[in-house]
Amino acid sequence: MKLPRSIAPLLALTLLASVSEAPPSSADNPPRKILTGWIPYYSIKTSLPAAINNADLIREVMPFWYTLKVDAKSQKTVVTDLYTPANPSVPMVQTVGALRSAGFSLIPTITDGTAKDVLAGLLAKPTARTQIVETITAMVVANNYDGIDLDFEGFAFVDSNATWSKTAPLWTAFIKELSTALHAQKKVLSVSTPYVLDPKGAQKGYYIYAWAAIAPYIDRLRIMTYDYSVAKVGPLGPISWTERTLQYAVSVMPASKVFIGIAGYGRDWVTAVSGVCPANVASVIKGGAKAATFVMRDAQTLAASYGVTPVFNEQYGEMTFSYQKVYNGTTAAGLATSCTAQRTAWYQDAKAFSLRAALVDKYRLGGIAEWTLGMEEPLALEGIRNVAKAIAPDQVAATLTVDKSAIEYGDPISIAGTFSIKDKSPLVNVTVRIEGKSTGDSTWRLLTTATTDAAGKFTKPLLIGKATTIRAYSEGTWERGEGISNELPIAMSRLIFVTAPASVKKSESFTVTGSVRPRTAGTFIQIEKLVAGKWQPFGSVLTTDAQGGFVLPIAAQPKGVLTLRVSAAAEAQWPIATSAPFSILIRGVGSSELVK
Repeated sequence: MKLPRSIAPLLALTLLASVSEAPPSSADNPPRKILTGWIPYYSIKTSLPAAINNADLIREVMPFWYTLKVDAKSQKTVVTDLYTPANPSVPMVQTVGALRSAGFSLIPTITDGTAKDVLAGLLAKPTARTQIVETITAMVVANNYDGIDLDFEGFAFVDSNATWSKTAPLWTAFIKELSTALHAQKKVLSVSTPYVLDPKGAQKGYYIYAWAAIAPYIDRLRIMTYDYSVAKVGPLGPISWTERTLQYAVSVMPASKVFIGIAGYGRDWVTAVSGVCPANVASVIKGGAKAATFVMRDAQTLAASYGVTPVFNEQYGEMTFSYQKVYNGTTAAGLATSCTAQRTAWYQDAKAFSLRAALVDKYRLGGIAEWTLGMEEPLALEGIRNVAKAIAPDQVAATLTVDKSAIEYGDPISIAGTFSIKDKSPLVNVTVRIEGKSTGDSTWRLLTTATTDAAGKFTKPLLIGKATTIRAYSEGTWERGEGISNELPIAMSRLIFVTAPASVKKSESFTVTGSVRPRTAGTFIQIEKLVAGKWQPFGSVLTTDAQGGFVLPIAAQPKGVLTLRVSAAAEAQWPIATSAPFSILIRGVGSSELVK
């Protein structure tokens, strides 16, 4: 279960502007991007700068902004926006823009905001389950998010564990259906769950989440490997327990899908009390009371204020310290009183983060996920960065060339590229995506693929349908990073095909017909006439039909040679296009002699 959430101060618009650019990483050894984390709606002021200022470590983030509820009137599930009412002075579009500018993929989290057993009951009904899938998918598509992260903790911490066996297959069916819907839209499905251990062992964990069953359908599994100790004093997530959880996860799914959860907070328990505590604290300052929480960046200050020094526990891979705190006040009867509480705190620090980051290397995981970004002390992310640099993938150099950068519609181009790593070694037999982006596109689209040869090179003919900027891209692996080539704009002009009579009698009207390629409806067409060396409009402006065709009526013309051309007006994707000039002989009536 995640740290109890208190509302943090809202971020001013000026802050968004001040953190719009991340610091450059080392050009020689940029780290592997193994860090991700949550950005809650109530802590934008701290979480957003923390993410952007560490963009060299982060590929994607999880905005913690939504919850699933049941609408009281329609009795249908709805995705409720928690961000907007909490941040009236910082529009969501502003924050999304800052995150996009930092280069992050956005996979927002949806929590279960329903009451006990409600969501499980809905998943048991096929129509209700489908409605939830459609609602979530529509929200992702409408906001152009890169996917969704499900944090449905109600199954584990609200519903009775006696319901788990019944709910697990319903959860799996829901995940399968949601996966199909999201993947059809090229979106990512992530799930965040508490730990699960090998079912063959004595301790199974929260098996409701059925990792083995959902593995084929999900793209990310973010494991909450924290909150091991909540009711009782102890470490947040012992390193050995964390590793056992990971070992089970990677046994049922590709390790690249798995992310370790790390805690940016600590817990502080009362272990013993002497004396009589004041009435205002008596209910919470007692043995067995709920632990207090603190953010990691305040841990050293808290310990120092009581004159103690935190100690790193090698067995659990976490920091801990104990101290005494005196509480003075009055009893319920108004009498002066005092009590002394023995307290013990546990938290993860920079060394703890480094140990867990090392597991990313050991098991070749997708990365680590912090609850929440911005809680950590400054050195903690440096610990991750040092590990990330040590396991950084080889940098890929990619170049792309074309034989021509301006073409007419229907003309092919020839593209060529080279992919190598930093030491100039060629990348052999690597699949390369040739991607394009045109005016109005927000993402790159696949045009074709190619495969590199023994020299890391490829050539490929390519036919495109409109003006397009192209690039070559190769997927990253554990050993090497993504390969992204230079971008090359390809300009394209439309073609105009014209059919006109070679000659007509001067007393006859006639038509000029034709079509525009590519075929588009509603394009404005103007015929022009050459007069004294200048082109002048000739007749009315018309539009193309559904097939891109046009018919231009021409009234009877005087005897002579009529030189014309046809122009198509410029449009969003196309510059103005003009046909080749053509001439029509206007003959005298009843005469076949050449006009003089």
